Amino acid sequence: MPGPLAHIRVLDLSRILAGPWATQILADLGAEVIKVERPGRGDDTRTWGPPFLKDRDGVDTTDSAYYLAINRSKKSLTLDLASPEGQDLVRQLAAKSDVLVENYKAGGLVKYGLGYDDLAALNPSLVYCSITGFGQDGPYAKRAGYDFLIQAMGGMMSITGPADGEPGAGPLRVGVAVTDIITGMYSATAILAALNHRERTGEGQYIDMALLDSATALLANQGMNYLISGHSPGRSGNSHPNVAPYQPFETSDGWIIVAVGNDEQFARYCQLLDLPEMAEDERFKRNQGRIENRAELIPPLEAAMRGRSSAEWLAALEADGIPGGPINELNQVFADPQVQHRGMNIELPHALAGQVPLIASPMNLSRTPVGYTHAPPTLGEHSEAVLSDVLGLDAEEIASLRNREVI
Repeated sequence: MPGPLAHIRVLDLSRILAGPWATQILADLGAEVIKVERPGRGDDTRTWGPPFLKDRDGVDTTDSAYYLAINRSKKSLTLDLASPEGQDLVRQLAAKSDVLVENYKAGGLVKYGLGYDDLAALNPSLVYCSITGFGQDGPYAKRAGYDFLIQAMGGMMSITGPADGEPGAGPLRVGVAVTDIITGMYSATAILAALNHRERTGEGQYIDMALLDSATALLANQGMNYLISGHSPGRSGNSHPNVAPYQPFETSDGWIIVAVGNDEQFARYCQLLDLPEMAEDERFKRNQGRIENRAELIPPLEAAMRGRSSAEWLAALEADGIPGGPINELNQVFADPQVQHRGMNIELPHALAGQVPLIASPMNLSRTPVGYTHAPPTLGEHSEAVLSDVLGLDAEEIASLRNREVI
C-alpha cells in the first residue's frame, strides 16, 4: 500500500542532520524526497567516518555510517547552486514540489533567488521549511549553530552529568546529537501541519525552525522545574529530579536500572528487598518525601540490591510488576528479542555494498505503514532520473549540464 505521503514531493536542500532527519521521516511515510547535493562532494556527512560502508569486495566506500543513518529512500541529485543554471533548475523543481527543506544560514538562499518569497511566487502552495541554529530573526540570527553548541546554550548540558562533588562531575553532552534530532522531528511535524492547512485552503506557508528553540522546548519537566521554583535544577547524574527511586543500582555482578513510578510500586519494591518498614516510613511513603529525603532513602536500597545478581533482580522485578531493565551496550540492543521482534534492524539493497543494514523507523501505522524504497543513495545516483522524470529534460540536455559541471 502506498505510504500516507505518496502524493508529496519534497525538495531537500538540507545537509548534516536536522534537515535530513526531517526529510527521512517524510520519506519513510512515502514522500518522494529529492536530495540536492554539491557535485563531487555531496552532503558533508558522507565523509564523517570511520566507519564507512564497505563494498562487495570489502573495500571502504565513500559513504559513512553517519550519512547512511539519515538518508534512506531519498533520490540524490547533484547540482551546483552557485551557478545560475543550477539555481534555475532548483526553481523549476520547486515549482513542481510540495515541500522544500533547507538549512542554510538565515537568508542564505535569498542571494540565489531561492528564498521563500522567490519560490512562493512560482508555487503559492509550496511549504518552505528553513532550519537554522537560532532562527531567522533575533540577535543571534546570523550565527552558525551546531548541536554541541546548542546543547550547551540550551541548558541540556547543565542538567546532564554527575552532580558536583561526585566522581567525574561536570557538564556532559548527550551521546547523540539530540538537538539536531529533535529539531528534525519538530520540523517534520510542522511540515505535516502545514500540508494539512494547505489541504483545506490551498495555501502554502513558511516555517522557521531553530535548534535553540527546539532545545529549549526539549527541557520539558526540567524547564518547568525552573520556571515554577526559580531555581536551576543542576546535574543529578542518573537520578531522576522528580521521582525516586529511579536510577541505576549496583548488583552482585553488574548494574541495572530500577524505575519506581508511583507509591504502590515503591511498596512492592520494599517488600521485594525485604525492607517493608521503609514503605511505612512517613519520610518515604510518598514520592514527595522520597525526593526530599533522598539522602536517607537510597543507601539501604543500594545495600540490599548488592545482595543478588542482575539476572535474579530483573526476574524478581518483572514478576512483581516493578519496572527495571539492563543497561545494554549496542550489540545487546540489536540482539534484544523485543527489538528484534519489532523489526528495528532492517536491510536494504545498495548499489555498491549489495546490502546495507539500517535502523528502522519506529512509526507503526495500521492502515498506511511506513516503507523503504531504497538504501541511502550514492552521490548523484538519481540525477538523470530526476531531471528526466520531473523536469522532462532529454539525454542531450542532461549531458550538456554534466559537461558544464552544473550537475
